[in-house]
Amino acid sequence: METKFKNNTIYYHRNPTSGTSMEINSEAKWKRPNDVKVQIKALGICGSDVDHFKPMVIGHECAGIIKDIGSNVKSLAVGDRVALEPGISCQTCNFRKNGTYNLCRKMKFFGSPPTNGSLANQVVHPANLVFKLPDSMSLEEGAMCEPLSVGVHACRRAGVNPDTRVLIFGAGPIGLVTMLAARAFGAPRIVTADVDHYRLSIAKDLDADDTVQASTNIQDVGEEVLNIHKVMGESVDISFDCVGFDKTMSTALTATRAGGKVCLVGLGQSQMTIPLVAAAAREVDVIGIFRYRNTWPLCIELLRTGKIDVKPLITHRYKFTQEDVEKAFETSANGGNAIKVMFNL
Repeated sequence: METKFKNNTIYYHRNPTSGTSMEINSEAKWKRPNDVKVQIKALGICGSDVDHFKPMVIGHECAGIIKDIGSNVKSLAVGDRVALEPGISCQTCNFRKNGTYNLCRKMKFFGSPPTNGSLANQVVHPANLVFKLPDSMSLEEGAMCEPLSVGVHACRRAGVNPDTRVLIFGAGPIGLVTMLAARAFGAPRIVTADVDHYRLSIAKDLDADDTVQASTNIQDVGEEVLNIHKVMGESVDISFDCVGFDKTMSTALTATRAGGKVCLVGLGQSQMTIPLVAAAAREVDVIGIFRYRNTWPLCIELLRTGKIDVKPLITHRYKFTQEDVEKAFETSANGGNAIKVMFNL
């Protein structure tokens, strides 16, 4: 692995033949009077960061301290500790007008080509996408608002409430935050399924009512559905597939009760072969999510009040040095016992 590191901003390139390379970008510059300049202090690594094959600044799970504000900014002040929502919509399309701005086709999203990300000393960002943190919240928790937003948006879309029993496929970072969000939304019983015993143990520690050891074999769907129903004790009202493969989606569609919902969160495959007709005949609704919208205030409130605790998800911490940056991405890419890898800048 070959890296270059200076000026506190990193270009990351994971090349399948030559490994990882990093180059440096210049300091963040002002754009508009409604922007703020934020010194990034905490940043989490997402799986999508590890998978990029194009040289660019990556990173989108971030929080920091405001260093300067534009002339029109009144809601924030220099020195405020803040979390950043990383997607900037075009502000003019019908998606923005009808409130579904996360579906904007011209979205500029940190670390998503061609928009550079926030693994940098400073970034400039619109003030309306920057949220002040209460004194009781750490900057790491602020950065965790981004993955937590995925779980919150999924639970909103699926309509989780105190009357819904929830099944979650995948005990990685997104599966775990979806589980935490479902509990905060009042789900009385949550069962998590995964192929990895260690991750299932984490789910159990984080208050899953029970877990199911899954397989990768599509032939095991029938047997696993029986096991899921036995463990759940009652019918499955809502299933969240936080993996996104033929096997997980097929199991979710089969395990969910007639009239229930399956929410596809993970995007492991771009195309699937699944028993959709059988699910449709039982009026199982299939819904999807794309990132999130209007979630940061709720995420901050859930963390502030202690209804959700994301701190146990942060399993590895690294500094913003050349050596640590390399180690951090290797740790995240290798999986193992890493859940959320966090930079402290």
